[in-house]
Amino acid sequence: MPRNKQITQTYNDGMCRICEVTNIADPGEMPKDGLKEKIKLRFEERTVGMNRFWTAMQAHARVDMLIRTPRIRSVNNFDIVVLSDGEQYEIKQIQYPKDVEPPSMDLSLTRLETKYEVNGGDAG
Repeated sequence: MPRNKQITQTYNDGMCRICEVTNIADPGEMPKDGLKEKIKLRFEERTVGMNRFWTAMQAHARVDMLIRTPRIRSVNNFDIVVLSDGEQYEIKQIQYPKDVEPPSMDLSLTRLETKYEVNGGDAG
């Protein structure tokens, strides 16, 4: 029985920030949704394959980008990914490939049309 060959993963395409949506208003002010950084991670941009693309389209969704990062279990589908260029993406799906070392996660992302403020500052 052949053994699966482990792939050594590198994350050389840049840094991203994983943020959670939270109230960033000052105390006593009207609540305002914004982003609070949870963690910074290196990532590798992956190809959004035809199967993934069309499956998302059939579900009336879209996948604009796919990135691979080190596996962090606290990341979830309610988090927002902010890339170094300031673009913000909603996490649509998280997958954990088994044949990769170190343990990694693939994040299927959809670009946000309206950006959140980050920690009460700008969106980038």
